[in-house]
Amino acid sequence: MQAGFLCLFSLCFMSMINGQSSMVNGQWSIDQDPQKQKVRIDLLYADEAVADQNQRPDVQVLRGSVKLKHDSMYMYCDSALIFEKINSVEAFGNCRMEQGDTLFIYGDYMYYDGIAQLAKLRENVRLINRETQLETDSLDYDRVQNLGYYFDGGTLRDTVNVLTSMLGEYSPATKQAVFEYNVELVNPQFTLTSEDLIYNTATKIASISSEAEIVNEQSHVYTSSGVYNTVTERGELYNRSVVVNEGRRLTGDTLLYDRQQGFGEAFGRVALNDTVNKNVLTGDYCYYDELQENAFATKRAVAIDYSQGDSLYMHGDTLKLVTFYPKTDSAYREMRAYNHVRVYRSDVQAVCDSLVVNSKDSCMTMYRDPVLWHGEEQLLGEMVKVYSNDSTIERAHIINQALAIERFDTAHYNQITGKEMIAYFVDGEIRETEVNGNVLTIYHPIDEKDSTIIVMVYAEGSYLKMFMKDRKMDKGMFVGKTTGTAYPLSQVPKGKDKLEAFVWFDYMRPLSKDDIFEWKGKPEDQVLKKIERESTGAPRDIKVRHGKR
Repeated sequence: MQAGFLCLFSLCFMSMINGQSSMVNGQWSIDQDPQKQKVRIDLLYADEAVADQNQRPDVQVLRGSVKLKHDSMYMYCDSALIFEKINSVEAFGNCRMEQGDTLFIYGDYMYYDGIAQLAKLRENVRLINRETQLETDSLDYDRVQNLGYYFDGGTLRDTVNVLTSMLGEYSPATKQAVFEYNVELVNPQFTLTSEDLIYNTATKIASISSEAEIVNEQSHVYTSSGVYNTVTERGELYNRSVVVNEGRRLTGDTLLYDRQQGFGEAFGRVALNDTVNKNVLTGDYCYYDELQENAFATKRAVAIDYSQGDSLYMHGDTLKLVTFYPKTDSAYREMRAYNHVRVYRSDVQAVCDSLVVNSKDSCMTMYRDPVLWHGEEQLLGEMVKVYSNDSTIERAHIINQALAIERFDTAHYNQITGKEMIAYFVDGEIRETEVNGNVLTIYHPIDEKDSTIIVMVYAEGSYLKMFMKDRKMDKGMFVGKTTGTAYPLSQVPKGKDKLEAFVWFDYMRPLSKDDIFEWKGKPEDQVLKKIERESTGAPRDIKVRHGKR
């Protein structure tokens, strides 16, 4: 005990001679030379200081309300060991580091290397930087890099989010935090999970660089690259990101998504898949309003309906999906296609300038030069309406300048034209057709024995009703005044085998789902001219069809 006292007395005496310490109110206080403060850890205060030059000549033992300083950083603890040769300190109990008035670090244990300016804190560690708090059991803080990092699990909190991960680091200077392994960002509105994440506590923006999922009550976001503002909930997402909302899945090479405003924009190989109604909207650009349930697509835009066994593909320069009375029992939708519309399904194909599909009455309306094909049958007019029931065609209504052609072979065509026409379908096949107003027809009856053509019948009337069987005309009857002539095939007058309105548009017909992108327009002299018909027309009215006069 005496040796320890003498050693301590000698240490204090030498310090007084060198001007390095003084007794103030019965306590030890150290005054360092300003130049040495930059390299040495200074003891500013301790209730008790002990040094044993024989056993531990380079170690000071400090007890009670210890206060140390290194450059502009202050350290506090219950007790400490100062290692003079290596300019380091080991601190125990209620450890605290303070740098300025913005950075505070707490822990049960701390080791500080004054040469490397590296602090290692353990057990119940908290780093507080203004409104940001980092909690962990193991934290290393590098004063040179102004960086704290943990490696055994940690939690970072700010005014908006709580983030947890196994590994992480935080820079008080840049407000940037980096998280690795089992990362979870919890926001009052959503949860983000990932394996890697960069987060800025000032901007509240998360930068994503690995597979991540953002989940709330309404939507799920899947991405592997991008940035997400956790305050505005607006994200710029890359690498084939996906937004899922109430059965609708929006995918694109790049997504701009705003959850609060409820809209998403997708660029590059876009697909908006409605798993409830079983249809897909694709293109190189798509906009989707999830609150109003509206969308439109451009640049190789395609609408795909897969509600039946055979998918229907529809292309137009622009495709628009409009929902009326969304999120109510009265809601219904319209699919609108504009310019150069082409439709393909294995059993039906169509082209027109524009098209509207209405879910309220299950009706598809084709405008401006519509042409519809079904097997060897071609239907066209100024406007075509197709009604469906349970996703199958129920009837087709051709309004004004209606023309139906059935190809028997390359030389013989059954033809009907009139003011309007209604075709009724059963199991996807035409079974009955009604034609009204200025009806003209050319029909080739077939010999039932050998299925050969017998004669050609030309007839005119005001109303015709026909019945079909196996996609062929079975029988027909005119109502009202009718005139007609039957010609043996060898005696058909030249030019009489075609109606004035006859045009076979097979070259425009989409041949596959990939063929819908190539627009094949009509020659100018075959473009359908809209006409105003008299209440009781005559066959001469037909002559203004397709630009011919």
